[in-house]
Amino acid sequence: MGFSDILLILISGSGLLHGVLVALYLFFFTKKRTGANLWLGLLLIFMAFRIGKSVMLYFGKDLEPLFIFAGLSFLLVIGPLLRWYVQAMTKPNFKPRKVNLLEFAPFVLVFLSSFFISNDWFNEHNSQAVALFASIIIFTYLHLAFYIIGSGSLVWKMRKNHPQDQQTKVQAAVLQWLRILIIGFGIIWISYVLNIIEDTVPYIVGPIVYSVVIYYLSFVAFKLKATNGDGSVFESNSNSVLFQQIAHLVVQEKLYLDSEISLTVLGDRIGKSTQKTSEIINQYAKRNFNDFINYYRIQEAKEKLLDVNTEKYTISSIAFDCGFSSLSSFNSAFKKFEGTTPSSFKKNAS
Repeated sequence: MGFSDILLILISGSGLLHGVLVALYLFFFTKKRTGANLWLGLLLIFMAFRIGKSVMLYFGKDLEPLFIFAGLSFLLVIGPLLRWYVQAMTKPNFKPRKVNLLEFAPFVLVFLSSFFISNDWFNEHNSQAVALFASIIIFTYLHLAFYIIGSGSLVWKMRKNHPQDQQTKVQAAVLQWLRILIIGFGIIWISYVLNIIEDTVPYIVGPIVYSVVIYYLSFVAFKLKATNGDGSVFESNSNSVLFQQIAHLVVQEKLYLDSEISLTVLGDRIGKSTQKTSEIINQYAKRNFNDFINYYRIQEAKEKLLDVNTEKYTISSIAFDCGFSSLSSFNSAFKKFEGTTPSSFKKNAS
């Protein structure tokens, strides 16, 4: 075995080991034990089995048909687990129903069949066995493609149902993570398909691509803190309704014009604590309370500064009319949102 072969084993083997270690972390060491982490961990374990078979087949000699077919059958588990994971990350309290267990029927059938296959089946004169083996390969890869596309469709629908400007930070992180995950599995699938199509790429490329992808996915998952969340972040709760109430009070009823407005006053109006009110504003407006209020005050001030009917008003009077308690706070807020002073804004607009 040459240096290049040893290097290939190290690269592909390290990715396999990394996937198993990440799975163990998801099983036993995450802060939040969720069904989503369970499905992702199982997904990584079965991927490791599948990649392990590829490494053994490439470097081993006369690998028993049992290992070849068993490794191939693992692809029939990966698809359903991938879809279950995506569902667990996008649907609150997702749990597979008993009928969903039928999705593992193809895996059980192929896996059990592997125990009855011998080397004689691969005799070049046994055309029926060759045709059967080819059919199983085609079926398993189409099966995985079906689930990858189906999982991607679920993510696309969630992105459509939750427009970017209405997503919370956690929702945006989950959807970004799932999109990257689907792309990663698509790349792994393509690398293996290219191999079986007239050996377009060397067989070892599959495990190597897997290693690269799994390292990258691990990096993205921990960066986005994907292992800390699940479908509960998309739960339709009262928070969005409360924010609509806040927005109606502040924007439609122009509560921002009241210089005495505060988190306490606003919280009392919606029947929530100061902390809860602040949390909702930060989550949905993506601004703190002061910036949330001042933003609308500045929009009002800009209209007055440009209105010919208010030319006789001083900047100070406009500031007080828009809810500011002092000219300095008005100037600071105006410059923060508009990048210039009120006087310069009015002068440049005239």
